[in-house]
This record gives sequence, structure tokens and C-alpha cells, in this order.
Amino acid sequence: MKKLKDKVALVTGASKGIGAGIARQLAADGAHIIVNYATDKNSADRLVAEIETTGGKAVAVAADVTKESEVHALVHSAIEYFGQLDIVVNNSGIYEFAKIEDTTEALYRKQFDINVFGPLIVTAAATPHLKEGASIINISSFVTSVFISESAIYSGSKGAIDAITGVLSKELGQRGIRVNAVNPGLIETEGSHNAGAIGSDFQTWNESQTPLGRIGQVSDVAKIVAFLASDDASWVSGEIILASGGMR
Repeated sequence: MKKLKDKVALVTGASKGIGAGIARQLAADGAHIIVNYATDKNSADRLVAEIETTGGKAVAVAADVTKESEVHALVHSAIEYFGQLDIVVNNSGIYEFAKIEDTTEALYRKQFDINVFGPLIVTAAATPHLKEGASIINISSFVTSVFISESAIYSGSKGAIDAITGVLSKELGQRGIRVNAVNPGLIETEGSHNAGAIGSDFQTWNESQTPLGRIGQVSDVAKIVAFLASDDASWVSGEIILASGGMR
């Protein structure tokens, strides 16, 4: 039997990259998926079709995770389509590096709104629907352990997610809800290609500092998330899992 059979999972920012990989893995393990996207409807629809072609169930739902009304509608869609909600993956995120002297309020607001406020209000909206045994997984980053120049705002936002994960593991643990975080290193995605990280000196540096000698793939993260979502991790909560090939 598939370990997530008939579970319902909401994955934010799931139209591409790490989010899409997580959605695929959870679906392969038997979960029904709410594929959240902000603007890229075509990619979200393609992912839903891919999941359904392999025998899974999924629906694409548009929502900006920084807008409370849209988040509540997003969570309600899980109940409307599938009748329950068991797994929440707070994956939506954005990164933009800048020198400290180039810091602006706009740059701060942009990253903290999506990276911090988004997971907070998604979790707040989802929690009333979660029952004992539910799992919340926050996608953070290795930048909270591996300090990278010109990433002060982004690293600060992910440091907040690590702290929030610990707080909510205690707050929601009383209700039997587990909360964990996965902190990936450099992962090959559409985003990292578009940002110029793949094939760059930054990739070379990452590989030289990583004991396993390579950058990560989406599947490396997705498998960890699937573990945390399953009953295999029923005694795991409040953990920050560094998924960086040993780089720290």
C-alpha cells in the first residue's frame, strides 16, 4: 500500500521547481494534491494532467499566499474537492540577493511577505481543518546554516521560518500535528537556471564545499518531504533537516 494513500496534500508554489517535484512525489505515494500556483496556470495544469495520467488525483488552484482572502479560499478548495486536509507543504518562496548597501524596503517586503507571512497565514488557515496525525512541512534553506554573502534579507526570512517551525511544533504538537522544515542546498530547478546559478562559479563553489560532490536535484528534497508527511515520521516533529549533501 502506498504510504500516503488517500491523504490530501496542499503544496504552495507547486507549478514548477521544488514544489512541482514535491507534488509529484506525494502523488506517487498516494496523496491527492492541491497544486497551488500564483501566476503560471499553464505549468500547474500540465502538472495536474501529469499526475492524473499516472493514476493520481490533483487540482490546480490559484492563490497569492500573501493575501489572506485568497489563502482561505485555497484551503477551502482542499475541503471542497477532497473533503479533508492532512498535509501542508509551505513551499512558496522567492530569493533575491543584494549587497547590504543596496537593501531597500521593497526588497525586504517582497521576500518577507512571501517567505514568512505566506507560510504563517497558510498554516493559520489550514490548522482548523487538520486532525491528529497531520503534517506541516516548511521549505526553508541551507542559508540559515551556510552563511552566503549578499543574502542578508533572504537568509533572515528563512531564519524566521526555522524559528517558526520550532514554535509551531510545540504549539500544534498538543493537537497531534507535526511541524518540520527541510532546508535544501543549491537545487537544480528552472529558477536556479534562470538566476544563472547553474553552470556558474557559485555552482562550482557549492560542489567543492559539498561532501557528496554535487548540487541537489528536486527529487532529493521531494523524498524527504514525503517521509516527513508519512506515518514513517510519526515521532518526528520540530526538526530542521539540512538537505545539502553534507554542506554546512
